[in-house]
Amino acid sequence: MKRLWIAIVKLCGWRFCLPDKEARPEVMRCVYAAAPHTAVSDFLVGIAYMWAIGTPGHIFIKKEFFRWPLGRLLRRYGCVAIDRGNPKNGLVERAVQGFRDHREFSVIITPEGTRKPVQRWKRGFWEIATQAGVPIVPVYIDFSRKEIGLFDTLWPTTDREDDTRRLRTLYSKTMAKRPKQFIELK
Repeated sequence: MKRLWIAIVKLCGWRFCLPDKEARPEVMRCVYAAAPHTAVSDFLVGIAYMWAIGTPGHIFIKKEFFRWPLGRLLRRYGCVAIDRGNPKNGLVERAVQGFRDHREFSVIITPEGTRKPVQRWKRGFWEIATQAGVPIVPVYIDFSRKEIGLFDTLWPTTDREDDTRRLRTLYSKTMAKRPKQFIELK
């Protein structure tokens, strides 16, 4: 199933810029921050890319997608249901525990938290990386060039606002499937 989906995405014209795992071993133990996130197709292309890398990724998705019959399939491929309406949903704690329990582990999050335009990114991706002591690897999904890849790794500092600002400046509206739904920093 994974190979078939990767092939389908590539047949649709997408180019995968895959990392050299020897040069970037952090890709097997990190928080992936994927943006811009303006359409469900971001997930469809992104999951193929993560499978192509071979990362042991766990993708956090709102619980509403886990209804039958999709829920079983999503769980099988590493997706985790998240109750976004509950600020005490245990997301950070579960992810940090995953890093403690596994030598190779990664979490894939869209920091925007929704496909709608947002002024502020959610802080969970930064909290997970900080508490687990792992880097943030920014993933870009560029619909204008039909290309997906990774930016340089960011090791979080103690300044969440500055780290988030540095990440946000990597992305532009032109990359988004729906540019009007992505708010870029000026």
